[in-house]
Amino acid sequence: QLQLVESGGGLVQPGGSLRLSCVASGVTLDYYIIAWFRQAPGKKREGVSCIATEDGTTYYLDSVKGRFTISKDNAKNTVFLQIDNLKPEDTAVYYCAALRGTVYRDPYYLRDTIYDYWGQGTQVTVSS
Repeated sequence: QLQLVESGGGLVQPGGSLRLSCVASGVTLDYYIIAWFRQAPGKKREGVSCIATEDGTTYYLDSVKGRFTISKDNAKNTVFLQIDNLKPEDTAVYYCAALRGTVYRDPYYLRDTIYDYWGQGTQVTVSS
Protein backbone atom coordinates (compact mmCIF):
# COMPACT_ATOMS: atom_id res chain seq x y z
CA GLN A 1 0.00 0.00 0.00
CA LEU A 2 1.45 3.31 -1.10
CA GLN A 3 1.71 5.91 1.64
CA LEU A 4 2.75 9.53 1.19
CA VAL A 5 4.12 11.88 3.81
CA GLU A 6 4.66 15.58 3.17
CA SER A 7 7.01 17.84 5.08
CA GLY A 8 8.79 21.15 4.73
CA GLY A 9 5.97 23.58 5.30
CA GLY A 10 6.18 26.47 7.71
CA LEU A 11 5.81 30.17 8.26
CA VAL A 12 7.80 32.28 5.83
CA GLN A 13 7.92 35.95 4.91
CA PRO A 14 6.83 37.17 1.49
CA GLY A 15 9.64 36.73 -0.99
CA GLY A 16 11.06 33.75 0.84
CA SER A 17 11.41 30.16 -0.34
CA LEU A 18 10.43 26.71 0.83
CA ARG A 19 11.12 23.21 -0.38
CA LEU A 20 8.36 20.74 0.29
CA SER A 21 9.06 17.02 0.31
CA CYS A 22 6.76 14.11 -0.43
CA VAL A 23 8.21 10.78 0.68
CA ALA A 24 6.59 7.61 -0.57
CA SER A 25 6.66 4.25 1.17
CA GLY A 26 5.19 0.86 0.44
CA VAL A 27 6.05 0.90 -3.27
CA THR A 28 8.88 2.00 -5.53
CA LEU A 29 7.95 5.11 -7.48
CA ASP A 30 9.00 3.69 -10.82
CA TYR A 31 5.90 4.45 -12.85
CA TYR A 32 3.81 6.97 -11.00
CA ILE A 33 2.53 10.46 -11.36
CA ILE A 34 3.12 12.55 -8.25
CA ALA A 35 1.19 15.77 -8.04
CA TRP A 36 1.15 18.65 -5.63
CA PHE A 37 -2.14 20.28 -4.67
CA ARG A 38 -2.97 23.10 -2.32
CA GLN A 39 -6.07 24.17 -0.49
CA ALA A 40 -6.46 27.58 1.05
CA PRO A 41 -9.15 28.25 3.68
CA GLY A 42 -12.55 28.50 2.07
CA LYS A 43 -11.25 27.57 -1.37
CA LYS A 44 -11.30 24.48 -3.53
CA ARG A 45 -8.27 22.23 -3.72
CA GLU A 46 -6.07 23.28 -6.62
CA GLY A 47 -3.48 21.26 -8.50
CA VAL A 48 -0.23 23.18 -8.97
CA SER A 49 2.23 20.73 -10.49
CA CYS A 50 2.89 17.10 -11.31
CA ILE A 51 5.77 14.91 -12.40
CA ALA A 52 6.18 11.51 -13.97
CA THR A 53 8.61 9.45 -11.94
CA GLU A 54 9.50 7.34 -14.98
CA ASP A 55 10.94 10.09 -17.14
CA GLY A 56 10.61 13.37 -15.22
CA THR A 57 7.96 14.93 -17.45
CA THR A 58 6.45 17.86 -15.59
CA TYR A 59 3.38 20.03 -15.84
CA TYR A 60 2.53 23.25 -14.01
CA LEU A 61 -0.50 25.38 -13.36
CA ASP A 62 0.04 28.52 -15.43
CA SER A 63 -0.18 30.82 -12.44
CA VAL A 64 2.78 29.18 -10.65
CA LYS A 65 5.16 28.82 -13.59
CA GLY A 66 8.48 30.45 -12.87
CA ARG A 67 8.12 30.24 -9.08
CA PHE A 68 7.34 26.56 -8.48
CA THR A 69 9.71 23.76 -9.45
CA ILE A 70 8.87 20.10 -9.08
CA SER A 71 11.62 17.50 -9.02
CA LYS A 72 12.23 13.91 -7.99
CA ASP A 73 14.82 11.73 -6.39
CA ASN A 74 13.91 8.19 -7.30
CA ALA A 75 16.64 6.74 -5.09
CA LYS A 76 14.95 8.37 -2.10
CA ASN A 77 11.42 7.71 -3.35
CA THR A 78 10.83 11.42 -2.89
CA VAL A 79 9.31 14.26 -4.89
CA PHE A 80 10.05 17.87 -4.07
CA LEU A 81 8.27 21.15 -4.67
CA GLN A 82 10.49 24.20 -4.54
CA ILE A 83 8.52 27.39 -4.08
CA ASP A 84 10.35 30.68 -4.59
CA ASN A 85 9.26 34.28 -4.16
CA LEU A 86 6.44 33.19 -1.88
CA LYS A 87 3.36 35.37 -1.80
CA PRO A 88 0.60 35.63 0.81
CA GLU A 89 -1.77 34.01 -1.67
CA ASP A 90 0.39 30.88 -1.58
CA THR A 91 -0.80 30.29 1.97
CA ALA A 92 -2.50 26.89 2.00
CA VAL A 93 -2.19 23.29 3.05
CA TYR A 94 -0.09 21.54 0.44
CA TYR A 95 -0.77 17.91 -0.37
CA CYS A 96 0.97 15.40 -2.57
CA ALA A 97 -0.94 12.71 -4.38
CA ALA A 98 -0.07 9.69 -6.50
CA LEU A 99 -1.47 7.83 -9.46
CA ARG A 100 0.14 4.96 -11.29
CA GLY A 101 1.01 5.99 -14.83
CA THR A 102 2.78 8.73 -16.74
CA VAL A 103 2.16 12.40 -17.43
CA TYR A 104 1.27 14.20 -20.60
CA ARG A 105 1.40 17.96 -20.55
CA ASP A 106 -2.32 18.42 -20.07
CA PRO A 107 -4.37 20.06 -17.29
CA TYR A 108 -6.15 16.73 -16.83
CA TYR A 109 -3.25 15.65 -14.62
CA LEU A 110 -3.96 18.45 -12.14
CA ARG A 111 -7.47 17.23 -11.43
CA ASP A 112 -7.65 15.91 -7.86
CA THR A 113 -10.32 13.34 -8.73
CA ILE A 114 -7.93 11.16 -10.73
CA TYR A 115 -5.47 10.54 -7.88
CA ASP A 116 -5.69 7.42 -5.76
CA TYR A 117 -3.30 8.14 -2.90
CA TRP A 118 -2.94 11.23 -0.74
CA GLY A 119 -0.70 12.50 2.00
CA GLN A 120 -1.87 14.30 5.10
CA GLY A 121 -0.67 17.73 4.00
CA THR A 122 1.80 20.32 5.20
CA GLN A 123 0.86 23.90 6.08
CA VAL A 124 2.52 26.78 4.27
CA THR A 125 1.86 30.23 5.68
CA VAL A 126 3.25 33.33 4.02
CA SER A 127 3.05 36.37 6.21
CA SER A 128 5.15 39.26 7.39
